[in-house]
Amino acid sequence: MIKVRRESKATRYFVLFTLALVTSVGLCWGKAGIGNIPVAPIIGSQPASAQLIRSQDRWRQVYEQLPDFPQENQYVRSETGEVNVESTLASRLIRYHLYVKRRPPNYRFDWKLTLADYLGANEYINESQYPGSNTLRENPMAGDRTVIENLTRQQREELIEVLVSIFNPNRSDSPMTTPSQQPSPPPTPTPPAKPRLPQPGDADLLR
Repeated sequence: MIKVRRESKATRYFVLFTLALVTSVGLCWGKAGIGNIPVAPIIGSQPASAQLIRSQDRWRQVYEQLPDFPQENQYVRSETGEVNVESTLASRLIRYHLYVKRRPPNYRFDWKLTLADYLGANEYINESQYPGSNTLRENPMAGDRTVIENLTRQQREELIEVLVSIFNPNRSDSPMTTPSQQPSPPPTPTPPAKPRLPQPGDADLLR
C-alpha cells in the first residue's frame, strides 16, 4: 500500500509539472509566432505584401493620365546589367512617399510635402534609403530631383491631383472646378413697388 501511494504522489507531481511546462511553452509560442517565423503585418484585411504589390503598380496609372511625365527608366540593374524599365520616376516617387516617409496617399497636402522634399524645401532625402539605391548601379535620386525641380508649378499640381485620384478615386473634394460646377450668381432682388399717386377723379370713387 505504501508503495502504491508513493507512485501516485510522484505521478501527480509529474502531471502538474508537464501541464505547467506546456502552458509556458504555449505562451512563448503565441508571442513569438510559429518558431522563429515572423508573422506578416496586416493592413486592414490584407497582408502587407499584397498592399505593397498593389501600391507599386499604381505608377502605370500615372503615365496613363500623364503620358508626358518623364519616365526616367534608363537606369541599369546592379545584378544583371540590364536596364530596369519598370524603375520609373513615378514608381520611385510613390515608393518614397509610402515606404520611406510613410505618408498617407489620400491627401494632397502629404504629396505636397513629398514634392517639397525633392525641391529641398522640406525634409532631407537620405540617399542610402532612396528607392533604387540598392538595386541600381547609379542612384537615381539626383536625377529625379532635377526632373521635379524642372517641372512647372502647374505640372506639379497636375501630378499631385493624379496621384490623389489614383489612391482615392471616390473622393469628393477635388479642387478642380469646371464651369458647370461654378455657383450661379444670386438673383437680383426686385425693387419694391412705388405707391400709386392720387389721380383726378379718385374723390368721386369714395362717394
